Amino acid sequence: MNVTNVLPKDAIPSIDDPEFGVDYLGDADDDAVVLGDDPPKAYPVRVLNFHEIVNGVVDGTPVAVTWCPLCGSAVAYERRVDGRTLEFGVSGKLADDDLVMYDRETGSEWKQSLGACIAGELEGAELTVLPASVTSVGAFRDRHPDGVVLQPADAESEAASDTDDPAPVDYGDDPYESYFDREGFGLAAHRGVDGGRSWDRGDDLDAKTVVLGLERGGDALGFPVSRVADAGGVATAAVGGEPAVVFATADGVHAFADPGYEFAPTEDGFEADGATWNGATGESADGRSLERLPARRLFAFAWQDDHGADAFWSP
Repeated sequence: MNVTNVLPKDAIPSIDDPEFGVDYLGDADDDAVVLGDDPPKAYPVRVLNFHEIVNGVVDGTPVAVTWCPLCGSAVAYERRVDGRTLEFGVSGKLADDDLVMYDRETGSEWKQSLGACIAGELEGAELTVLPASVTSVGAFRDRHPDGVVLQPADAESEAASDTDDPAPVDYGDDPYESYFDREGFGLAAHRGVDGGRSWDRGDDLDAKTVVLGLERGGDALGFPVSRVADAGGVATAAVGGEPAVVFATADGVHAFADPGYEFAPTEDGFEADGATWNGATGESADGRSLERLPARRLFAFAWQDDHGADAFWSP
């Protein structure tokens, strides 16, 4: 693991007292990280680009909604470790081009995509992944008309600056738009400079292919959205001995506990057990629901960094 110091600590400020409202700054179809359904809350990437971490509480559980733009990595974690509640900030370091968080209680450092402490007093500890999904604000609104959305913070961020010093944020800007469009991956690709990392997998997966990663019982398997889509939009596999079903839809890629049904794609979703199922929500037309699984949404290169070249699902 290659850890580099890129920015001053907290040059990208976490949001530690999040506010939510019905209004949203940006386009209705902008991406949003959505955490839970009770109560429904959306965390727009347009805001997370400038903060990367939101420390909050959902239904009494302390949570950290985390986002690494370079890795396309969206993961929601519980902030409790061995009975202690932690608050996370942006360390200014990268580990294999992934955000390194630090906790303000011990100063320990955590790799965001893994949720694992890599240095400090808590080294070796791991955060618990929470069920969450990545979908559009439009889809979130359709499903939860009364749902609330994270509001912009009154803060300065290095992500809004052309230097290492924080600058006032214009949440209408997208500092990573060109990075997502161009070839290459990681910090060098974002900065548009030479010296970036190479991707030696060949043509089977692009480095920035979106992957939904599941980890259960010491087993890890990443589902590339392109492979799931090519398989008809549905994939099944046992991860850690537990069956999972993954759907690729227009609203993203989503994982649920597999009830053992034979899902077949249709124009309206997926048919199984005499009902039509929504692959994004796990809900059936007759009122049943699948259990959403804790998962990590990230780029293929980041999943491979964490779990190796063979940790990808294939049909």
